[in-house]
Amino acid sequence: MNASPSINVFAPAKLNLFLAVTGRRADGFHDLVSLVAPLDFGDTLRLAPTGAAVGADALACAAPGVPTDASNLVLKAAAAWRAAGGRAPWVRFELEKRTPAGAGMGGGSSDAVAALRGLQGLAESPVAEARLAELAATLGSDCPLFLAGAPTIMRGRGERLEFLEAGERARLTGRRVLVCRPGFGIDTPWAYGRLVAGAPGSYTPAAEAEARLAAWRRGDVELEALLANSFEAVAFAKFVALPVLAERLRARCGLRLHLTGSGSACFALLPEADTGSAALAEVRACWGAEAFATVAALG
Repeated sequence: MNASPSINVFAPAKLNLFLAVTGRRADGFHDLVSLVAPLDFGDTLRLAPTGAAVGADALACAAPGVPTDASNLVLKAAAAWRAAGGRAPWVRFELEKRTPAGAGMGGGSSDAVAALRGLQGLAESPVAEARLAELAATLGSDCPLFLAGAPTIMRGRGERLEFLEAGERARLTGRRVLVCRPGFGIDTPWAYGRLVAGAPGSYTPAAEAEARLAAWRRGDVELEALLANSFEAVAFAKFVALPVLAERLRARCGLRLHLTGSGSACFALLPEADTGSAALAEVRACWGAEAFATVAALG
């Protein structure tokens, strides 16, 4: 039996352009309001059917530190898809990793959704789209966003999505950004723990967050005035490399640096004519060769 052709699926990284953590819930999780946009930068997941009648899915990745066993979200997504009734040839997943781990850019979640989409494309019997959305929500809080594949407002734990109107999307799509990550990550439970320790002042009131977002949606303020992140204060206070670069970019390039997710990746909106070359040079001069830095566009 001949194996089906291999397919490649793009797994975009994301940025939280606006992230307001509004409080802690009775179940221990946090509520948030966030405007999130995918980038034209990310990973590539290749699905190569093995042609085996009996077997299992496998994962290969050359990037150091990326697990290739059942703990990886790619294989978790594949197992969940098959358990939900999806039927497709057994595949070898080959992950080309570009999105840095531990960055707040959603790399693992995006890879998981790429696995779901790839299996749907190879399927003899696909999973219904409604069920696919349910599967995505069980895999990670960012997965529903990547399944949507467009700039989106996230609420609750991230599972409640509101899609932007066409005009709102047009104000985001194509905006170029500097994206950078120092040579260390930030532990998400630690970041949430610092918000808990600083409560209630560390949280943004839900009404305030919604009002700020609504002002941008109406066109009353530009995107630059919306940018904010509840984790920024605690991250910048602990990890001095972040405010040091922020001040350097402000003074030398006129850019404002912001955290995405709980970090440690940061971003800065670039003016239309700015190629980002000067900002990239500042990142490397400040954070060294081990730092990740690129220029990308909002999707």
